[in-house]
Amino acid sequence: MDFQIATLCDYAADHQGKMTVVAPFDALATREFPVRHPQCCLALRVCMTPEDNGDHTMNISLIDEDGQAVNPQMPIKADMPVKIPDEVSFVTRNMIVNFQGLEFKKAGVYSLDINLDGELMVRLPLRVVKVDPKQQQQQPA
Repeated sequence: MDFQIATLCDYAADHQGKMTVVAPFDALATREFPVRHPQCCLALRVCMTPEDNGDHTMNISLIDEDGQAVNPQMPIKADMPVKIPDEVSFVTRNMIVNFQGLEFKKAGVYSLDINLDGELMVRLPLRVVKVDPKQQQQQPA
């Protein structure tokens, strides 16, 4: 399986096999902790070939720098049966996972990990930083 697209973004949608991805990001800035990000999406586009036929399991986890789970509702586990017809060389599928209220208790580099059958396929880094509003005002435009 080939993950052609894997990104965190503000919004994603599938329109008859075409994926719209709006405002991909890899950093969040806040004035104080804990911070709760109201809503975001994980947008995935996966290409599968006949050799991928069979039953698979996908896990999605959000971990901190120490490898500890950030969200008690994760990992998200999904069964992924694949059956590609003999006459087809590949199939692509868009997958969108919506997250609401992700909470971060401290600054750091987090990772959104996508595992397939126990193997890490994609690790998306997410930097969460604390900003000082006074320093922002002093910076030239």
